[in-house]
Amino acid sequence: MTDDGTGLLTIGALSRSTGLSVRTIRYWSDEGALPPVARSSGGYRLYDAGSVARLELVRTLRELGLGLDDVRAVLAGGTTVAEVAAAHVTALDAQIRSLKVTRAVLSTVARRGSTAEEMTLMNRLARLSAAERGRIVDDFMEETFGGLDTADPDIRTRLRFNVGDLPDDPSPEQVDAWVELAELIQDPAFRARMRETVEFNAADRGPDVAPGTSLWFMSRLVQLAGEALERGVDPVSPEADEVLAGLLGDADAAVLLSRVESAAHAELARFRELCARVRGLEPLSAHRTEFAWVVAALRARADR
Repeated sequence: MTDDGTGLLTIGALSRSTGLSVRTIRYWSDEGALPPVARSSGGYRLYDAGSVARLELVRTLRELGLGLDDVRAVLAGGTTVAEVAAAHVTALDAQIRSLKVTRAVLSTVARRGSTAEEMTLMNRLARLSAAERGRIVDDFMEETFGGLDTADPDIRTRLRFNVGDLPDDPSPEQVDAWVELAELIQDPAFRARMRETVEFNAADRGPDVAPGTSLWFMSRLVQLAGEALERGVDPVSPEADEVLAGLLGDADAAVLLSRVESAAHAELARFRELCARVRGLEPLSAHRTEFAWVVAALRARADR
């Protein structure tokens, strides 16, 4: 405080009363957020009690992350604190989403031991817009189903739904799953395997076969294998022949073996798991044990 009886404060006195540094107060004053109310005879800036309150508001707004432009707008009455706060919440939400993506990418890089090139690719995939992610999925669907008019439409619908998309506020785990999923569905070898699986499905359907029949076939195989495993049936035993006979009929075991091996491939199981994680769901069982039993049983019959 000055000693001239005016009750005005110098920057030094204002600093001591608020705990802010002289340098910070001078900077905010220079930027127009805290103009002095007067000048001393020596040209020093002076402030009053209102300046103290204004300074506390400036400090609070700055601690909440608002820029000086927003601070000046509030102080000038051009906008309210509530309006600025609402806009800042929106900006913070965007920053939080970006940080989550960054964390997910770095977590994946650390887990995989990725190279700089792989990290760059993962970061690009993670930051794609919704429209860009949609184009990747659409391209995958077209390459998988394109030209297969006899493919089960239910499978196409289910597959497109299951791939899904990231929510507006994804968790790091969802971002991580999306990055791996995007890499997988852009891999030519995986696309070829998916195409093969759908072609098996299309070849198995005639004009009188209802949609979903092939899905039923696989579900029934899993059920039968599960029951056989519970009973301890050896897949190469005569009892295994009886398990499969009612479902397979006189079908060629070698052809069915190729189809089941395609559907049971580890990459397809991983694909289904990643799709579930992107959608925030717990992955369904891949039935690896059941498929392994069916494959062993069919191999035994194909070799006879």
